[in-house]
Amino acid sequence: MAALIDSGFSATVVWLGHVPDRDAALESTGQDTMTLRFSGPEGEAHGGLTRPSCSRVRALYPRGTEIRNTRQLSVLSAEELARIASDMGLTEALDPALVGATMVLCGLPDLTHLPPSSRLLADSGACLTVDMENLPCTLPARPIERKHPGKGALFKAAATGRRGVTAWVEAEGVIRLGERLRLFVPKQPAWCPDGAAAQAQG
Repeated sequence: MAALIDSGFSATVVWLGHVPDRDAALESTGQDTMTLRFSGPEGEAHGGLTRPSCSRVRALYPRGTEIRNTRQLSVLSAEELARIASDMGLTEALDPALVGATMVLCGLPDLTHLPPSSRLLADSGACLTVDMENLPCTLPARPIERKHPGKGALFKAAATGRRGVTAWVEAEGVIRLGERLRLFVPKQPAWCPDGAAAQAQG
């Protein structure tokens, strides 16, 4: 039995980028194609099969613990970026490079809340696995402030629930601007501990 089902939804890749040096700057550099390896996008500072743990998993590990890298890509929604820009009071689009995006997709509703373990399958055969929601932080504030004075500090609140997801490469391949990605979701109900407890007692 298939554990993943075709959702019937698909997205179009409208922006690709990579962060060449995470220590130097958060901003990503735009590109037309992206080669995906099991270690992540080629040339991407967030790549690697493993990574040092960060504040996102501080409830599990001391900072700096070597863990599997499920944060190889930062995937955002063009529609959600537009809403972020609007709530920040910007009169122009928010450049995804300023928030360190790896990929921006158009056409998937509520992308930020895709179920963990969803797959984004490209027509080329490359496939990404969604790890989890990418919670907004203050790091993009500085590059945004340089481009849009007085707006940098507004990003975190405006991006809450709209920051996209982190993902990792399940199948290697090349992705290009304009490529279609099909969404597959886990075939399971949402976790409901109260309901499970009631069933066990019954």
